[in-house]
Amino acid sequence: HCDSCGIGSIDVDTEHIPKNLKSLHLNDNIINTDGCRGLAKLLQGGDAALTCLSLRNNQIDDEGVQVLAEALQSNTSLDTLILRGNDGISNHGMTMLLTLINDVSSIKATLQSNHTLKYIYMDEPSDRNQKIQTNIKMATNINVKNLYSTEAAGREKVIQTQLHSETRAELCHLQDVDHSLFSEIDPLHLPDVLALIGRSHGHGELYDALSSSIMLLFSTVNVKKCIQQERDYHAAKVAEHRAKAEQLDAKLASMEEAVEGNERDQDNGLRSNKRRRKWWWGLWGGA
Repeated sequence: HCDSCGIGSIDVDTEHIPKNLKSLHLNDNIINTDGCRGLAKLLQGGDAALTCLSLRNNQIDDEGVQVLAEALQSNTSLDTLILRGNDGISNHGMTMLLTLINDVSSIKATLQSNHTLKYIYMDEPSDRNQKIQTNIKMATNINVKNLYSTEAAGREKVIQTQLHSETRAELCHLQDVDHSLFSEIDPLHLPDVLALIGRSHGHGELYDALSSSIMLLFSTVNVKKCIQQERDYHAAKVAEHRAKAEQLDAKLASMEEAVEGNERDQDNGLRSNKRRRKWWWGLWGGA
């Protein structure tokens, strides 16, 4: 604990980070973005051991939150983050924390989100950030529920948020994501995904998913048909050019054969002339 110590910046020697440092309370100081950069060093790397970081009543703003969120992207030790009383944190900063623990930009991003943070304490929700904090709470509750398996936490986030139309729509609005979930799904896997939606969320969600995915499936089929038509066109052109090449080859062969025939005729003519000359000189000599 080092509360009310006037701390603003923090210099961390990464080669001598105490491995037994599990909890760090730096409340009521003047820590800003530079201080967050120092703290980020405690949260990065495979040797990170800190489980609780309390930064209540400091001078952290959205930029500082971004620094902490980037450091926590691959962190697997910190389960409690306290940021109450930092008036510089706006809805944008809160959204960065939401994206950290449940990124809905893609299914892969959701699976690779932070599944270790279980408690994020912010100021009491207001009308402007109620939805952000509600979704942060939903994601951290999933992390708590799947305490011993980050993979299970990732799968449940996909099921509960990506595969639920209203929840996903709200998260996409908050995180500025504007593409369809089904654009990521291989049509061959679509029946399994739809079955999972039906089991997890009921017939209403299954109907919505069918409505969305059928349009995508038709679009995929149309694209496939266009590609097949284009392929058939070029295949026909290839066959046409091959036939033309064969015709030209036949003409060349015929021309070469004619040339060879002429050369043979010329050779035969020369030999015949030589025989006649020999016969004539024989007669002359005989005469």
